[in-house]
Amino acid sequence: MSVQTRELYRSANGDRWCLAQETVTRHVFIKHEANPSSGGQLTNIEIGEFLRIGGNSPEHQALLRLIGTLVEDSPNA
Repeated sequence: MSVQTRELYRSANGDRWCLAQETVTRHVFIKHEANPSSGGQLTNIEIGEFLRIGGNSPEHQALLRLIGTLVEDSPNA
């Protein structure tokens, strides 16, 4: 199954977080790629779980900013 991604945040140590969507099912989730020195493991995280466990980290702030742009650009705002 094909997945489209949009990078949300890349940390100084090389960890990467992307907003991802499966192209067929349209399922949306967060894809985390650990840095190579940590093994480069890929983890898919449901958005609700990602926000629940996130606190105020930079990757969570990046997702919230992206969500905020959906409201700011809305003609009904």
